[in-house]
Amino acid sequence: MTSESIEADQPPPCLLYLISPPRIPDLDAFASSLEYALSAGGVGAFQLRLKNTEMALNGRLTYPRESEAAVLRAAEVLIPICREHNVAFILNDDPKLAADCGADGVHLGQEDGGVKAARALLGEQAVIGVSCHDSRHLAMEAGEEGAEYVAFGAFYPTTSKTEAAQKKWGTPPVEILNWWTELTTLPCVAIGGITPSNCAPLVAAGADFIAAITYVWHHEKGAKAAVQEFNQAIESALASRRASC
Repeated sequence: MTSESIEADQPPPCLLYLISPPRIPDLDAFASSLEYALSAGGVGAFQLRLKNTEMALNGRLTYPRESEAAVLRAAEVLIPICREHNVAFILNDDPKLAADCGADGVHLGQEDGGVKAARALLGEQAVIGVSCHDSRHLAMEAGEEGAEYVAFGAFYPTTSKTEAAQKKWGTPPVEILNWWTELTTLPCVAIGGITPSNCAPLVAAGADFIAAITYVWHHEKGAKAAVQEFNQAIESALASRRASC
């Protein structure tokens, strides 16, 4: 997940960053859905983000991670699918578990420790991303510590974050993506309630990756159709940018 070299008058590429649903009750069925989704192309990364949504929050902003056994079992099944399609497999929250399951990297929330500690566990080649919400300061800090990408959001209403988390971290303006891409070449991910119908402003502002969860896995025609819709919307937004250059 690195920025590719492009011609000066061309917009950077923008790929999908798929994130799993919080619960996967049927792993075999989900593996098939992931296979179909990735077969559509245009996906740069997949993040396994399993949460125990039945457990009380007890003051936390996010639900606790599903059991280690469940995560390791899911990773064992899903990593080969990602490898087959040359898609980075990222684990949410836990650097040690990411190392144990052989993930390509880890995505850190603000409650999950720092980049340097994750790097020590995962090695120099690992992909480490950081949730920065609506904070320019957190993004700068993550970049300085050696993150491979930063994530901004939620840009739109979403069910993937608790109401308390959304209230605490706020809603970033689209302009934060413009600011980031003008400041640095470090890739950025836009996340939060994104669909093919509302992703264009984020692509136009310079997002390197568009994160998607609910729209893909709940699509009435299946995950592959959802990814195809995203790819078309992203390409259309990039074409508009090229025309305006």
